[in-house]
Amino acid sequence: MKKSFLVLFCILSALSSLSSQSPVTEPKTIKTTGVSLRGSPAYRPGFTHFDYVNPQAPKGGSLTRHAIGTYDNFHRYALRGSCAEGWEYFYDSLMSGSDDEQDALYPLIAESLEYASDYSFIIFSIDPRARDQEGQPITAEDVAFSFNTFYEKGVPQFRTYYNGIRVQVLSGNRVRFDLPEPGDKERMLALGGTTVFPKRFWEQHNFSEPLTVPPLGTGPYRVKDYKMGQYVILERVKDYWAADLPVNKGQYNFDTIRYDYYRDDTIALEAFKSGEYDIRSESDIEKWNTQYTGPAFSSGRIIKEEIPHQIPLPMSAFNLNVERPVFQDRRVRRALNYFLDFEWINKSLFYNQYTRTRSYFQNTEYAATGLPSDAELAVLEPIRAQIPPEVFTEEYQPPVTDGSGYIRPQMREAMALFNEAGWELRRGKLVHRASGEAMRFELLIYSPSSEKIAIPLQRNLARFGIDMHIRMVDVSQFVNRLRSRDYDMLDRGYSANAYPSANLVFSWHSDYIDSTYNLAGVRDPALNYLVEGIIAHQEDEEALLAWGKALDRVLTWNHYVIPQWHTSQFRVAYTQQLQKPPIRPRYVLGLNTWWIRS
Repeated sequence: MKKSFLVLFCILSALSSLSSQSPVTEPKTIKTTGVSLRGSPAYRPGFTHFDYVNPQAPKGGSLTRHAIGTYDNFHRYALRGSCAEGWEYFYDSLMSGSDDEQDALYPLIAESLEYASDYSFIIFSIDPRARDQEGQPITAEDVAFSFNTFYEKGVPQFRTYYNGIRVQVLSGNRVRFDLPEPGDKERMLALGGTTVFPKRFWEQHNFSEPLTVPPLGTGPYRVKDYKMGQYVILERVKDYWAADLPVNKGQYNFDTIRYDYYRDDTIALEAFKSGEYDIRSESDIEKWNTQYTGPAFSSGRIIKEEIPHQIPLPMSAFNLNVERPVFQDRRVRRALNYFLDFEWINKSLFYNQYTRTRSYFQNTEYAATGLPSDAELAVLEPIRAQIPPEVFTEEYQPPVTDGSGYIRPQMREAMALFNEAGWELRRGKLVHRASGEAMRFELLIYSPSSEKIAIPLQRNLARFGIDMHIRMVDVSQFVNRLRSRDYDMLDRGYSANAYPSANLVFSWHSDYIDSTYNLAGVRDPALNYLVEGIIAHQEDEEALLAWGKALDRVLTWNHYVIPQWHTSQFRVAYTQQLQKPPIRPRYVLGLNTWWIRS
């Protein structure tokens, strides 16, 4: 009796409180099948396929590919271990993007969505036809389970990025996500990329740990056969429910995809020339020009093709871990840049076919050039005291040599910077003036091709009394040391950015220091400010341009990396049995659209 009275009292009190408040205006709800972060999606409702596919592409045949190193499990999202190649085919996401536009979403597992006009929530309606690879329905419970599992047991950056978001199952095929605050359209739409796992499989396995058996998936391929660490064969799911959806039509055409593992790339190339696998993209210009020859090429069995593109390019670089004391001084990092003789390397190793990388937004309008505009200055002024003064007075360019291999002028520039930072030459060694310790550090690599480009840098540093030890490890060791931040320097840069997006938090914001994308180990309030400003201006293209260029200037003048080089073309060789559509997707090579020639 007392309990019932208490409940009634609480209800009446709540009603009284509500009646005395101003009515809350609910945000308008927008219902759609496709959505884009900026403007409208390129493909309108009712489209049947992407422009870059052949919707009549025949299904069948087998594609053999290669991988370097080994693997020990089938779970890409485990917190340790090396996952088998092809994992991206195991699972589908709620929505799918296209490869010829940025940040547009179209129906896949979710047939439609609705979201608040203030971006405070989003609801996905699951296609009633959606099935996992055993033919069981994919439900809202699977979606909620997948999100919560990622949040609780996945990589730390996922938990940080989606902090405060709540997921709610509304019905068997409707799931709602509520954001902690309105206004963040990018984070709201990012939920459409949620990878969906079958709950009944993963509730029986530890999501944080490697998976040594093939998983039950939701995507177009599953594991058919494997020998751990040596090969894995995927088979196309013949009754894949989404095969003819507009986002998949004309794609996933091979009946099987086999990945064979090789110890190193030299052996792998010879295997390719002998017909052991079907396609190979080449990043080593010397190999491309000297080793892609022989009977297979002259007979036409292997086609060698250079395909120009204007795809946004990564910041390829030697990455400096600023958590290491030797790299904490910006003057030291800048000085080390003078020892990479790009002009000599390009002439001697690359047939002058590369261009020096100078931006974190290479091949986009966000690459900073000249001096800051008025709009950029408005962004930069609040952090003027926290960023390098050169940001305001000079255009960033990597050091340039005459290509002769003679770098005395560059070494003098470096010496001046080292002296300012407290280093001096003693008996042929660069030594810290206070501690007396010689400068030495380790470059961690896993590929012979990395060693080839590192040796000229090592040689120039040695001339100046700096000991850079090159340590080559296998892929598993490399990944483990990367995850534990156990490295001084890496031959590994930053992924391409078509535009400044919220993904930059993983590489540069202090809240994501545990992210494996924050290779330099940066914790900088000025970068936090710039990244947060970029997130806040996602829907204002003019403002975003200023914020993006400002970030590019601050990153380049902080010298977290020694930039390497790039080329704006695919160099790909493939067997004559492979056929591709006449239109290539704008942002990728588009192998998923190829098929076996009949």
